[in-house]
Parts: sequence; structure tokens; C-alpha cells
Amino acid sequence: MNEHVKSFIGSLREGERKRSPYTLQSYERDLLQVLGYLAGEGIGRAEDVQKHHLSLYFRQLKQQGRAAATISRQMVSVRAFFHYLLAGGAVSSNPALHLEAPKLEKRQPQALATEEVDRLLTAPDRATDAGVRDTAMLEVLYATGMRVSELISLDLEHVQLTLGFIRCINAKEQERIIPLGGAAAEAVAAYLERVRPKLAKDGGQALFLNLQGSRMTRQGFWKILKRTAREAGIGSGLTPHSLRHAFASHLLQNGADLRSVQEMMGHADLQTTQLYVQQAKSRIKDVYHQAHPRAKRNP
Repeated sequence: MNEHVKSFIGSLREGERKRSPYTLQSYERDLLQVLGYLAGEGIGRAEDVQKHHLSLYFRQLKQQGRAAATISRQMVSVRAFFHYLLAGGAVSSNPALHLEAPKLEKRQPQALATEEVDRLLTAPDRATDAGVRDTAMLEVLYATGMRVSELISLDLEHVQLTLGFIRCINAKEQERIIPLGGAAAEAVAAYLERVRPKLAKDGGQALFLNLQGSRMTRQGFWKILKRTAREAGIGSGLTPHSLRHAFASHLLQNGADLRSVQEMMGHADLQTTQLYVQQAKSRIKDVYHQAHPRAKRNP
């Protein structure tokens, strides 16, 4: 079935709905894990796979304590894979069609406090080339709320420092214009003037480069973020999405309207942005009870 997986991934890569390289890697990784399980059960042909085989596999994942989001994502991958095989005549039915996906818990995103963001953004050593670059990347993430995949996909032409905005293009090639605040613009300008010319070796257009002169990767940024978080004294719960969460929460706490935040974050559904509203309201309530001299009095 490995050949079927290669063919399936190739169809996604060349199809009208272009997937990002990270999405393709996720599909392939999920499918190879499932095929490995099936092979261990003595099932090597796609046409021999039955619904109960897949049900047992996903039940095993649940027993292992795998997250509901992980199990649900793998189900989507397997369902799409067998749909592709069915359309091509390789199987007569889709055994994953009626698998029951686990219920996903809608958790409020946890955002960094303002003082934590300040510590994180000032942690890199700006006397070094790497520190100047790292500061620029972190400042841009917090200033724009973009995803890490969008950050590392930025090219020089996407940044308009004099006009104060960034053109952000997501994996679906949808473009949005996001304002770039003064601190972020200054950090990017310092990086472009002092550091990038020394890193650039092949004349490429990538905005953020690693120390070898190639485009920054997700893995590379993740390592930078973990190191910077340690230096800033921030706990292990920090993820590459933390600054995106902080961007939305802090804007809403300070009076930004929901529609504007939705547009800047690139959310297709307003309900996704509304997850941040309750967090902002809770923060405002905490501030009120801490600061108002008569807030603790009983009525």
C-alpha cells in the first residue's frame, strides 16, 4: 500500500486545492503509521482493509492516551486516502467512511501575559546577528498574529516598512494585509540593515534566514523559541502559537473590534476569533477586582 500512499500524496501536491508542504507531510506520516499497524496485523492490500480493522487501530490510539485532535486528524487522512483509492477503482468501498470521530474539546487558547511577552521579546542578545534576527521574528509574530508557517514563508517583497504593513499569504494562497507596529518595524529594519546581507548567500528572496543562509524552517524557529523562552524565564507551555494567541487576546483586551481581529488573523469563521473574547473578558474582570478600591465589598 505504500505505493498507493505515494500516488495519493502526489495527487494532493498537484491538485487544484494546493496543500502546504506541512499538510502533505502530516498526511503521509499519518498514513504510514496506519499502514504499519495494518501490516503488523497481516493486512498488506488496500482491498482487504475493513472498517473494524481501522476501528481497532483508533481505539488503540485512544487507549494510549493520544489526543482527540490527533486521532481526528488521522481519521481525516485515512478517509481521504480511501476516497482517493475508491475513485481510482483500487477498492470497492471506503472502510473509513463511517468511523466515529472523537469529540474535540473546545479549549480557550492560553495567551501570554503582557509582561511575559515583554520578557520574551527582550531576551535575545541584540549584540549578536542571531539575536537581531530572532528579535525581528518574535516582534513580527506578536505585531501581526500570523502563523509560524506564514512567518517563515515571508519574502522581502511582502514587507513594506515605510508604509507600515506586511502582506501575508497563507497555505491556500489567500492574501491579507496586516499593519506592522513601530517596534516590529524597527526590529525588521535593523535585521535587514545589519544581519540579512551577511547571511544571504544564494540571492534568494526569503525574509528570514538561518545562519547557513537558507530560509528559516519551522523546526529552526521552534528551537529558537524554546531557547528564548528559557532565557526569559517562561514555562515549558510556550508554543509557536503562543504569540498569535497573545496578539488576539491583547488586542481585544484593549478594545479592538472582533471583525478587525478576525481579518488580521485570517480566521474564516468569526466563532474561532470569539474564543479569545471570553479570555479577554476574564482578564478585564481580574484587573477590575485587583484595582478597584471597592470591588471586594459585598453588596
